[in-house]
Amino acid sequence: MRTATLSRQTRETEISATVTLDGSGQARISTGVGFFDHMLDQIARHSLIDLDVQAKGDLHIDQHHTVEDTGIVLGQAFRQALGDMRGITRYADVLLPMDETLTRVAIDISGRPFLVFRTEFHHDKVGEFDTDLVREFFQAFAMNAGVTLHVETLYGVNDHHIAESCFKGLARALGSAISIDPRQKDRVPSTKGSLAG
Repeated sequence: MRTATLSRQTRETEISATVTLDGSGQARISTGVGFFDHMLDQIARHSLIDLDVQAKGDLHIDQHHTVEDTGIVLGQAFRQALGDMRGITRYADVLLPMDETLTRVAIDISGRPFLVFRTEFHHDKVGEFDTDLVREFFQAFAMNAGVTLHVETLYGVNDHHIAESCFKGLARALGSAISIDPRQKDRVPSTKGSLAG
């Protein structure tokens, strides 16, 4: 099983996460931020990666530290669970429709972290969730997972749909990119022979 468990504690947050790549989409999520819990649940469900994420943060200040630090821990756990990345498909992309919204997500499990995020929101919040934290999560995840990640919402009106299409798009792309290609199950998918960055 490709799995990893990590914990991280600072003066702002205390976060633990277990990632099981070859799972069935089971999720046990508690961050204290309801909409964010819903988005992480979408990642698990639509990637078929099992996630256990428990986070306590300084929510009396705002949600920023909790969301960003969760992205850091999940990214690091994801990278650790991949091991030497032998046999993975590596590249994947998806067009994710959600009602009036369409988002494109492309990923390269490259060892070279980079984020292109071209998604705009119409309002500052979805419920109590700050919409600018969507990008903060994707940034933290990409940098710590060591992936090249492109996210672009082509069009959309409803901010809930826009955010959810980004997370579901990430889930579907991740699920495909980590899948084992039986034709190269004993090889790292790189002419360099390594995806360590």
